Amino acid sequence: MTHRERFIKNVSHEGADRAVFDLCGNPQTQIDYTETKEALAEFLGLGGGSEGSFPLDDRILRHFDIDTRLVGRIPVPRTVHNREEDGVSYDSYGIGRRVVNGHHEICHTPLTGCNIDEVVKYPMPDAGDIDRRLIQEWAEEAEYLCRNTDYAVVAGHPLLGVFEIGCWMFGFDDYLYRLSAEPEVVHVFSQRVLDYQKKVIEIYYGSLGRYINCTTSGDDFGTQTGPFMSAGMFKELVKPYMKERISYTKKFTDAYYQHHTCGSVFDLIPELIDCGVDILNPIQPGTYMMEPSRLKEAYGGKLAFWGGIDTQKLLPYGSPADVEEAVGHILSILDSDGGYVLSPAHCIQNDVPAANIAAIYTGAMKYYKL
Repeated sequence: MTHRERFIKNVSHEGADRAVFDLCGNPQTQIDYTETKEALAEFLGLGGGSEGSFPLDDRILRHFDIDTRLVGRIPVPRTVHNREEDGVSYDSYGIGRRVVNGHHEICHTPLTGCNIDEVVKYPMPDAGDIDRRLIQEWAEEAEYLCRNTDYAVVAGHPLLGVFEIGCWMFGFDDYLYRLSAEPEVVHVFSQRVLDYQKKVIEIYYGSLGRYINCTTSGDDFGTQTGPFMSAGMFKELVKPYMKERISYTKKFTDAYYQHHTCGSVFDLIPELIDCGVDILNPIQPGTYMMEPSRLKEAYGGKLAFWGGIDTQKLLPYGSPADVEEAVGHILSILDSDGGYVLSPAHCIQNDVPAANIAAIYTGAMKYYKL
């Protein structure tokens, strides 16, 4: 069975020889730090040069028999907002970020306190300013992978989610207040975001769509203990825009649609399925009602699952033996009849030992007796 066949059969619940193995084949399963990548290569005895260093040395991917390969990411047009000022970097939406411990943390939210007229007038990015040469490069890479390899080709999402970008532009407190008290502002803002999304979708998937097997999106709807909002509020204020985004994407590609949302979102899953989500990521361990057995029993026939190997406690603080044991346990549940992509639950930080990254896949190989 080829890597691509394995992916398709798993996601479509048609039966495969094993779960799909993923590492760095998804925007949310990256290794974020160069030193961690280098340590993994050294641990595997792969020092001295690299092959295809973005997003990860291909020799590492082949060593673990990884089934996925990632192409594309969010194209960023320049706007009136782009600038560097007093150590703060302002992006194309006007969101300001400052580097803290190696991460770009939000420190300026441009729509905080704005009224509906100010939201309508605020300068948003223009899809016409996207660098088409970059899109063409990604399309050529996707075509090469499609025609010359047997890997599952995964397109990174080209857009931010409508809820997430709202929280980032208004600020979490302000936007969550608007969801409850000023829904008319949320609808006006979300329609502006969707209008931009659809223009980018046409450009991006119009070029890459025919060559990919899966595409991703990301919008975090959950906390550790439950969703940010009720299912009713999600259905009214988020779902219409998410559903239209997915529907419009599927006009340009037959790829499976994977959605990433951290946290506890069990109560929102029926709405996500109705939106057109085929695969749910990251299956964050330890969050309320997101146990693999509960998810598999309730939705295993309707969704595939991607992730599940804990990045909060297990990978940074456990032993390789702990990781292998956890991998065997989750495979016994989520791959009981297919429909599972094995991967870290989120991006790997610089506190994760190389031996523990390797243990994810050695544990799987032991489970399958490979």
